[in-house]
Amino acid sequence: MSSSVQLFRDQKYQELKGQCIDQRRLFEDPEFPASDESLFYMRAPPRKVEWKRPKVTDALLVMRLLHTRRFPPRAGRHGCLDIWIFDRDLGGRLCEDPHLFVNGISSHDLHQGTLGNCWFVAACSCLALQETLWQKVIPDFKEQEWDPKKTEKYAGIFRFRFWCFGEWTEVVVDDLLPTMDGKLIYCHSNVKNEFWSALLEKAYAKLAGSYEALDGGSAADAIVDFTGAVAESIDLIQGRYKEIISEQMKLFEDLLKVHERGGLISCSITMETKMGLIIGHAYSVTAIQKLRLGERLILSFKAEKLFMIRLRNPWGKREWNGAWSDNSEEWKKVSNSERKRLGLTVENDGEFWMTFEDWCKNFTDVDICRIVNTSYFSVHKTWEKKMMRGAWTKNSEPLLNRSGGCFDNRETFLQNPQYIFDVKKTEDKVLVSLQQEDRRRYKKEGKGESIPIGFEILKVEDNRSYRLHKLTVQERVATSMYINTRTVFLKRVLKQGRYVLIPTTYHPGIVTKFVLRLFTDVPSKLRELKADKPEMTCWSLLCGYPRRVTQIKIHSAEDLQKQDRSGADPYVLIKCENQQVRSAIQQDTTSAVFDTQVIFYRKNIDSPIVVQVWNSNVLCDQFLGQALLAASPGDPREQQTLQLRGRGSREAAEVPGRITVKVFSSDDLVEL
Repeated sequence: MSSSVQLFRDQKYQELKGQCIDQRRLFEDPEFPASDESLFYMRAPPRKVEWKRPKVTDALLVMRLLHTRRFPPRAGRHGCLDIWIFDRDLGGRLCEDPHLFVNGISSHDLHQGTLGNCWFVAACSCLALQETLWQKVIPDFKEQEWDPKKTEKYAGIFRFRFWCFGEWTEVVVDDLLPTMDGKLIYCHSNVKNEFWSALLEKAYAKLAGSYEALDGGSAADAIVDFTGAVAESIDLIQGRYKEIISEQMKLFEDLLKVHERGGLISCSITMETKMGLIIGHAYSVTAIQKLRLGERLILSFKAEKLFMIRLRNPWGKREWNGAWSDNSEEWKKVSNSERKRLGLTVENDGEFWMTFEDWCKNFTDVDICRIVNTSYFSVHKTWEKKMMRGAWTKNSEPLLNRSGGCFDNRETFLQNPQYIFDVKKTEDKVLVSLQQEDRRRYKKEGKGESIPIGFEILKVEDNRSYRLHKLTVQERVATSMYINTRTVFLKRVLKQGRYVLIPTTYHPGIVTKFVLRLFTDVPSKLRELKADKPEMTCWSLLCGYPRRVTQIKIHSAEDLQKQDRSGADPYVLIKCENQQVRSAIQQDTTSAVFDTQVIFYRKNIDSPIVVQVWNSNVLCDQFLGQALLAASPGDPREQQTLQLRGRGSREAAEVPGRITVKVFSSDDLVEL
């Protein structure tokens, strides 16, 4: 097993299987027993549930009778003969020829059953579309498959893997499945002797604590657990996608790209509909296509192609009955070859086509799960990924508190975990995913609801290395939505510079864990800011320790001296003691906006900070002027405009140009 895969409850599949084969018995999972506690924590099933295995071979039963003395005796009048298990196994067969897969794996395999987990079944339907993805969830599936030629090697044990909170986790289950009247009551295949979906659901229920814990949930969460994808939820009503055609087309192209690159998509409805769609229900998206129309259709629809989307109802029935439904008149005008290309089947199998326009009008929410490409050996865009694990924790000491709540809590907002990263390009698209720990396991305690979470992104000083304590010159550039879902996602284009990302709960004082993922075009060097100020060391006694902290924002420079016909290519250089920070170059202007921020921890507070303006040249840069800043705590904190002067003291001769700056200084190193 790969060292990167964690073992749930420390159960080792190969070791347990080997023990069962050696002892000629079938595995019974002590961590998720075939009992009521695994079924429910509150609402019991309407009738008694029987746990049955797909099949127990006669050979195994005989072997068990012959070797009963090798097993520990059960309490009861029968002594060493394990009659109870024998009776249950003998009457517990669900079929004669069980398989994990029958004729491969398909999104049509699944039916929901009596549990309210259409979201899970929709996610499974999505998973079945991508072979590389489901083979991660069901590892070594050929080795796990029933082999009628080697019945002695079957031990009634299976394993599945889920992406849990940033790491792949292996979950082991036995093959005892809940039934009534000899039929599976939860997720099952439409083929009686196929069991991958029922066993996968059992492993997922074990992870959640019980089957009932799966009653109600998010398809996006399940897809993330299956794949490690980055989930984005879009409110189609709030985005006005049914009204704004341009936004509708952008969304279609985005979904088409996600689908073509192996991403998984699900959608749901929260508003009433009369066209066969079910309110409060999750559907999987199984195809997205541009349907090319013949000449007769051009006359009818005045378009060369239609944007189409195919969906599947996890019930395996009840379909859309509007335009382009299975039996609609529209399909009669499409050639047989085109129908075959689209995979059109006129059956009540739960799968159906719609135009994208009708989809936007009838559905209210869509979950887009991107499989973000981080491989360097790919024809598609490659992303740089950084992942951090963190926690919101409470402490009465403000400098140690890490649960300060959202931005509205101005006094405590910065008392949250802080993560710093760099955007190296002039502009870079950034994907951010914040995921809180799965709370389904706390449902039995009445605490299963996700906590409202979100995050802020602040543009900060180009040389910041310590935690923020007060917002002064920093710029608030992005805010995620705050919502009580497991994952919050944001996609944003950021300009070159340094940023601090602050994940928060909406209310202060909430304690829980989170995983933060950041994707950028070039490495971002994401890391947590832990220190509040420079560390005091033995070296500090010899060389001195900072006595003052100063923040400076260089907003702009105006009326600089022309260097050529197009003006100048200015940049600023800020110097303090033995440190210096340089801004980006502004092209062809004598009035440049820099918005450059810097912070210095100063030992020699009598030495001024020097702000110089230079012109960038191919051979040798030219000095255009400078301003000296005393940067004392008592100096004005408002924005001020300073005249540029030549090199030397504050009394040096004036030169053309002015700079606009804002300066904050404090002798308390944890004030800014």
